[in-house]
Amino acid sequence: MSESAFLADQLRRAFDGNAWHGPSLLELLRGVEAKTAVARPVPDAHTIWELVAPIAAWDYAACVRLAGEKCQPKGTANFPRQPAMATRAAWRKAVADAMRTHAMLIKTVARLPEARLHDRVPGKRYNFGHMLHGVVQHELYHAGQIALLKRAAEASKK
Repeated sequence: MSESAFLADQLRRAFDGNAWHGPSLLELLRGVEAKTAVARPVPDAHTIWELVAPIAAWDYAACVRLAGEKCQPKGTANFPRQPAMATRAAWRKAVADAMRTHAMLIKTVARLPEARLHDRVPGKRYNFGHMLHGVVQHELYHAGQIALLKRAAEASKK
C-alpha cells in the first residue's frame, strides 16, 4: 500500500469507522440530536456542533493546500459559530457538509502521487505528509472531545 493510500485509509477510519482506537467521529455522532449537539454540559467548553465545524473547515483547508494554495482558517473560519436556532435540519446539514468535505479530502489524498507527500505545504514549513498525519490527529482529538461531551450530556439528563 502506498503512503498516500495509507493516509487516505487512516483519514477514512478516523472519520467513518473501523478505527483501531475505538469509535470514529461518525460513530460518535450517531444518535446525537440537534439539542444535544448545541448543549454545553461542560462550562466554557465547545459544544459538539462547534467541534464538528472545525473538522470540516480543516478538511477543506487541507484540500485547498493540496491544490497548491495557501489556506489558514482563523476566527470563525476555524471555529464557526453554531446557529442560534439549532434545528434538526441544520444539524443534519452540518454533519452532511462535514461528510462531503471529508469524502473530498479522502478522494484527493488517495489520488495523490506519493512524491507530493514530500512537497512543502504552501506558506508552511512542513510537507503534505506531515500535514495529513496532523489532519488525522486533529480529527481524533475532536472525536475524543465529542465522546466526553456526549457522555456528559447523557449524564446531565439523568
